[in-house]
Amino acid sequence: MSKKVLYELEFPVRCSPGILYEFLSTPAGLQEWFADRVDFRDNVFSFSWNGSAEEAEILEQEEDEFIKFHWLHAPKEEYFEFRIQISEVTNMTILVVKDFAEKREIKDQSQLWESQVKDLFHRIGN
Repeated sequence: MSKKVLYELEFPVRCSPGILYEFLSTPAGLQEWFADRVDFRDNVFSFSWNGSAEEAEILEQEEDEFIKFHWLHAPKEEYFEFRIQISEVTNMTILVVKDFAEKREIKDQSQLWESQVKDLFHRIGN
């Protein structure tokens, strides 16, 4: 199995950082767009899709700025992160998604994230 590499995607969004952060960091917000069902207990999120479940712990977070998760089944150095930035040029909110994938899978994984984020933006009303 080849080593996974970190990749990053950016999505401009018409939304305040506070509202966006709620959709990225709470069970109710994540259940709106990320998974069919989301539970949270003892710093661990349980995500369910079509009957299969995955768990991720929160590694770090800063309100209205970022939240960083680690899948419990993945190697310790791997994570996925949602970061909220404000463009200095346009003053627009930007969602930055960081994740790990094998090099040959980055395109497919990026398309999956794009689909998920599109659903998020629909929920936000973007």
